[in-house]
Amino acid sequence: MMAGFFNFLLQRREAGILAMIVLVAVVVGTIEPRFIAMDTLRIVALAVPLILTVAMGQMMVLIARHVDLSVGSIMAMSSIVAGMMFRDLPDLPIMAGVVAAVGVGAVLGLFNGLLVVAFRLPSIIVTLGTLSLYRGLVFWVSDARQVDPQFIPRPLTLMSQTSPFFDIPWIVMIAGLIAVLTHLFLNHARMGRHIYALGSNPAAAPLRGIRVVPVTLGVFVISGALAGLAGIFYASRFGYVNPGITGVGFEFTVIAAVVVGGVSINGGVGTVLGTVLGVVLLGMVSVALPILGVSGFWQEVLNGAVIVAALLVDRIVRERGVRAATDARSAA
Repeated sequence: MMAGFFNFLLQRREAGILAMIVLVAVVVGTIEPRFIAMDTLRIVALAVPLILTVAMGQMMVLIARHVDLSVGSIMAMSSIVAGMMFRDLPDLPIMAGVVAAVGVGAVLGLFNGLLVVAFRLPSIIVTLGTLSLYRGLVFWVSDARQVDPQFIPRPLTLMSQTSPFFDIPWIVMIAGLIAVLTHLFLNHARMGRHIYALGSNPAAAPLRGIRVVPVTLGVFVISGALAGLAGIFYASRFGYVNPGITGVGFEFTVIAAVVVGGVSINGGVGTVLGTVLGVVLLGMVSVALPILGVSGFWQEVLNGAVIVAALLVDRIVRERGVRAATDARSAA
């Protein structure tokens, strides 16, 4: 019976992730009951929007068989640009700052995509370089100065503190809406289907009428734009923007959440539901470890272990799928 249940979890990644979420909640809640208190659950909820928003873009990049390591730096650049605008132009409407942040993110994402398609370079190498390049630009643009809390518009910070209903903060609801729109885009839009096709078989994609260059540029632009929006969420959530810490290491958290959520690093496989569950799981773990008194060093170790475990599970699932397809053909 247990073997059958384990096989079910391997066949349905979402079910396995959901089981892990329940397990973490039960175990940590038993050890430290305040973990399941409403205040703690609210902290978990507020840890989700930034990761989830960027994860939606990273998921598309991975499905297309690429990777974007620069999202943390893009988020920092977009956040600092918007923060400086709010500081230097006190009467600036919030939406102008949002548009600027998303626009900056889209342009930086486009630059990533152009380097990948124009020079046929591996995206992991390109974005590893632009990770440092964009981080340097953050310090140059900001003159290494923090945008202090008094310059962040009060209505923007209230987005992380107020709610229209059920005490769910605005940024959580917006991130959820982005996830819904991403699901509709990937499953019902022509480009969404082309992203899956490109990642499944890049060599055959052009033969099926898929325009590889526009699709590749598209996923990087979307990834950058969503990282830019996350920059606005960052300013809302923390109430300041510091060029030295904003987005540092954030790309690894996002990639961990996406991979844990069942998106294959080999492309062509992944769902929004799985990614959302992966983000929630990592959000719970990130809040649970400090509550349990786990040191920052061991938190990093556990994050790395989660990524490795997710890759191993992904390999097992893919091999089982290949064997099942081979057995089906043999039976036919």
